[in-house]
Amino acid sequence: MSLNIKKEVAALKRMTVSQLQDKYLDVYGETTNGRHKQWLVKRIAWRMQANEYGGLSARALAHAREIANTADLRVIPPSDPTVIPDRVPGRSQLHLPRQDGRLPAPGLTIPRMYKGVEYVVTVKENGFEFEGEFYKSLSAIAKKITGQHWNGYRFFKLEKSETDQ
Repeated sequence: MSLNIKKEVAALKRMTVSQLQDKYLDVYGETTNGRHKQWLVKRIAWRMQANEYGGLSARALAHAREIANTADLRVIPPSDPTVIPDRVPGRSQLHLPRQDGRLPAPGLTIPRMYKGVEYVVTVKENGFEFEGEFYKSLSAIAKKITGQHWNGYRFFKLEKSETDQ
């Protein structure tokens, strides 16, 4: 029996999603929770072709296994996100973004007088500390202080001046 793939794909496209899920069970021997019709059609058509004409070649399977070697992938996130791992030879390294030139160096403070009250924010390596809490942006702190959304740099008067541009 020869498989006419065009005819099979046309029949698959006419099926409902629940019918495709049943067909998926027939060709794969397991159920799927997938409900995306195009995805189901493509997966079923591929499997029908693989069953009829054979799957990937031994060379292609070996190459796929080589690519999929996950022994060096991290499964659990690091406990301290501020620690940068040592350089691994032969691997490209992620570079930390440069700190915005408008900000003072980490450890220094940014004072702001607002409605007669002075607020002080401490610049950290990966964010800001305000009233004992850590924030990722100055905008979040400005909103906490004022109750309204503000551009953090504008609120704390850290925008570049006309002469700096």
